Amino acid sequence: MHFGYGGLICTIGQLIWEACKQAGLNQEICTTIVSICLIFISAFLTALNVFNRIGKFAGAGSLVPITGFSNSIVSPAMEYKSEGYVMGVGAKMFTIAGPVLVYGISSSIIVGIIYAMFGI
Repeated sequence: MHFGYGGLICTIGQLIWEACKQAGLNQEICTTIVSICLIFISAFLTALNVFNRIGKFAGAGSLVPITGFSNSIVSPAMEYKSEGYVMGVGAKMFTIAGPVLVYGISSSIIVGIIYAMFGI
């Protein structure tokens, strides 16, 4: 059932993509606009404390990678804003997303090196 909610989020993204395509934009720009829209919607709903309620109801389905990543950055920023913009928001914003970035970038470098060595 939770995967259905993830599918709903993906369907919203597809509808945005189709609207962009109907407007005459090329595929690359459509994809960029979809990403920006889903990130903005997720961040906005997180700031309004709506995304967390959706997450409780939809479970893992609400953590479609791009919306879940946006939520993981905005949530700590909102939580620690009382400590100030530098030591609160700036320092704590990537507490959850930081390891994802580090290991994601590191693994992509390793895969790139293997690809370059073996020409796969």
